[in-house]
Amino acid sequence: MPTPCNVVVLLSGSGSNLQALIDKLDPGSARISAVISNRADAYGLERAKAAGIATNLLDHRQYDSRESFDAALIEAIDAHKPQLVVLAGFMRILSADFVRHYAGRLLNIHPSLLPKYKGLHTHQRALDAKDAEHGCSVHFVTEELDGGPLVVQAVVPVNADDSAASLAERVHRLEHQIYPLAVSWFADQRLHLGPQGAMLDGKPLATTGYIFRT
Repeated sequence: MPTPCNVVVLLSGSGSNLQALIDKLDPGSARISAVISNRADAYGLERAKAAGIATNLLDHRQYDSRESFDAALIEAIDAHKPQLVVLAGFMRILSADFVRHYAGRLLNIHPSLLPKYKGLHTHQRALDAKDAEHGCSVHFVTEELDGGPLVVQAVVPVNADDSAASLAERVHRLEHQIYPLAVSWFADQRLHLGPQGAMLDGKPLATTGYIFRT
């Protein structure tokens, strides 16, 4: 029986995407060996403890530079020997050295249809632009902020009466579907990052990634 893919999850907040991974990943395929946070009050740490997953706290405020924090973070992650590192609401901009260290095995989820609305406040920005559709994206992480090759996107229509909060709630539910899907693809060796970008089952994904529609 093959050994499950060893996964480390980084987070800064409530950990709802972590919970989706815990609930939906096949333990025979992928195993979350550790959850690491830069915030002591991150509820995601409690979710991990409840699931019997090792936790680690690295407070970025205790380090004098982004580079020194990232070096300590690499050391903490590598102690668990992961094949995949998953960003699940980790609210830190990562240094180039960190991203290069995990090239091809670092995934992130972002609450917009990238390349639209990189950064913050994505739901309000979609409303302000009067977009007909909004959604979320899983992508490989590169040195470009929210700019790595797309793996899968989930699309939701924007309703006339939507607020940023109502739109965020629907997008969040989609995140909980596509993140476990992408991690499962990677764990099952169906997904990898190649010279042409994200590859699924040996074929390049479109520039938009795999499209998941509700």
